Amino acid sequence: MGGTNVWQRMIENDPDHSRRYAQRWRDLAAAGEDINGEARLIDAMLPRRSSVLDAGCGTGRVGGYLLDAGHDVTGVDLDPFLIEVAQQDHPNGRWYQGDLATFEFPEGERDSFDVIVSAGNVMGFLAQDNRGQTLKNLARFLNPAGRLVIGYGAGRGYEFGDFLSDAAAAGLKVQQAYSSWELQPFDENSDFLVAVLVRN
Repeated sequence: MGGTNVWQRMIENDPDHSRRYAQRWRDLAAAGEDINGEARLIDAMLPRRSSVLDAGCGTGRVGGYLLDAGHDVTGVDLDPFLIEVAQQDHPNGRWYQGDLATFEFPEGERDSFDVIVSAGNVMGFLAQDNRGQTLKNLARFLNPAGRLVIGYGAGRGYEFGDFLSDAAAAGLKVQQAYSSWELQPFDENSDFLVAVLVRN
């Protein structure tokens, strides 16, 4: 199981999973639910027209908000169906299907970013064998002063301590750590982590 991406396994077991996932977010937005908390935090960290990589972008929920806020947004996700949704719903962004552990941008395309955001529990879906390589690859895509913001919940098979060790091994250090996208403080009892990381 260590080499299997959890999201891929879910699709293999249920081919309609991605469609239902995309529809769920559309339904929540249509019902007036607040689905943009992560994106508002990222927007507050940046001057206008900053470059953003939405790592594990899904349908473009976070990246689409940041596009509308005036940023230059690129998204990468493993799921081709979700990339199609992002392309349809947010045509002004650049959306790529690929594995975050090994992804390379096409020649001539932007490949360094002011902020990389990974929301939606993406870290919990990574294959165990690919976690460290994913963090190393994301670190490569940061501008020298860039920040990597990763948020995910406990109980998803990736202990926070292991994540922080992997981040350090990838040449990243924690600038801030919170227990929510609303910036509540993080401690050893927190069941959610939002880590703001920079390159060493």
